[in-house]
Amino acid sequence: MSDLPEKVCRDCGEPKSASDFWRLASSPDGLAPYCKPCFKSRNAASRRKASARDGRKPRRFIPRQEAPEGMKYCPDCETLKQVDDFVRYRGSADGWTSYCKPCHTARGVASKTRTHGGTRDYHLKRRYGLDSNEVAAMVKAQMGLCAICLTPGPEHVDHDHKTGRVRAILCFNCNGGLGQFKDRPDLLRRGADYLEGNVWKPTLVAPGVYRLPS
Repeated sequence: MSDLPEKVCRDCGEPKSASDFWRLASSPDGLAPYCKPCFKSRNAASRRKASARDGRKPRRFIPRQEAPEGMKYCPDCETLKQVDDFVRYRGSADGWTSYCKPCHTARGVASKTRTHGGTRDYHLKRRYGLDSNEVAAMVKAQMGLCAICLTPGPEHVDHDHKTGRVRAILCFNCNGGLGQFKDRPDLLRRGADYLEGNVWKPTLVAPGVYRLPS
């Protein structure tokens, strides 16, 4: 394309060369209707409007800056940081997320709160298909007690790892204990017998073959 004035910006009304406009395939002339500075100003205004609509504090617009080697600029906290302060992301041009780790985490929490009511609801819905209200109803049906040890205030959803079926709400220790015993009733029964003094001693019936007592 020639650098001679050949297009008038719809915002500022100035005739500018084609290189002063971004390419836009859907436009009849292949160029955006606004020059690059006006396009940037429009984007900044759009971000400020979206922030105000979401109840967030509008950010001061800072033009993209060339960061030194090994550094990257976070537009959320408006800070130049080491690239190690960002999360690796193959989908970006530089291999890092746009926002530093604290800002990236804060955005994730805000998104889960906005769409699911909070991070706990997000994980409950994703893993068990429940929300916090349904979990609270299950705890209430259990009279506020762990379904195994009867400790008050259970918080952990127990489910069948094969079928995904939710079984009950347990305390941390009981939920972890089932996992340690691999959800196997036979191991739990042997454990109970062991604690009661009935040690299970296998009988050698053939070389390398043992029979456990029934």
